[in-house]
Amino acid sequence: MAEKSAIEWTDATWNPWRGCTKVSPGCASCYMFRDQVRYGRDPEVVVRAAPATFNAPLKWNSPRLVFTCSWSDFFHPDADDWRPEAWSIMSSTPHLTYQVLTKRADRIADHLPPNWGDGYPNVWLGVSVENQRMSWRIAELSGIPAAVRFVSAEPLLKPLNLTPWLTTSRLDHRPTIGWVIAGGESGGRPGHPPRVMKPEWVRSLRDQCVGVEVPFFLKQWGGARPGGEALLDGREWREIPTVVHNPDGRVGQLTFV
Repeated sequence: MAEKSAIEWTDATWNPWRGCTKVSPGCASCYMFRDQVRYGRDPEVVVRAAPATFNAPLKWNSPRLVFTCSWSDFFHPDADDWRPEAWSIMSSTPHLTYQVLTKRADRIADHLPPNWGDGYPNVWLGVSVENQRMSWRIAELSGIPAAVRFVSAEPLLKPLNLTPWLTTSRLDHRPTIGWVIAGGESGGRPGHPPRVMKPEWVRSLRDQCVGVEVPFFLKQWGGARPGGEALLDGREWREIPTVVHNPDGRVGQLTFV
């Protein structure tokens, strides 16, 4: 848990549990596995956080973006017993905006809280998609009502066409995908240098988003191009959605800055 985060597209991280298991090529050099080994922990064992960490958001009084489960997967099956309590914390802290990112998109629908309805106004749901083969995760996400649905193409390993989902959803009349993040692989494994993210792949994603006014965020180029600013065609792309709520508290207009 951290009240402040070095991750560029959020303000804080919250880890009600830690540990995960790898499910696709994007997991190969996951920073969580590397960091947990450094701490002397088994990264494949999913462990509930201590009460102070699990309940930390209840003490955060100022609004902020909160990346949820940066050291795990929110929909990991080993966390099924704890997730209802985490949902309850999210529901009771409407001044915080939770960014929930998963690779287990097929588990989202069956593990939402009973009062999810059209989605909690303060919870964004996202899926990690590293190549076109994993775009099935977007299809799963597209059927879930949410204040913001987003895609994290990090690490981006191949070209990615998001056009089928960069439209208005018939489900809730909001953008099917309301935000796209791109980034390279930030670290490799012993004997395996970071995989390269090609500029043309990023440029294509940027152009797809700009064409339909969906916010685009280029996080970093990865280990192949370490340090410096994350520039594409001479400028930073650091766009983040801004949700405008209706008087009844439901999500209305979606803009970005």
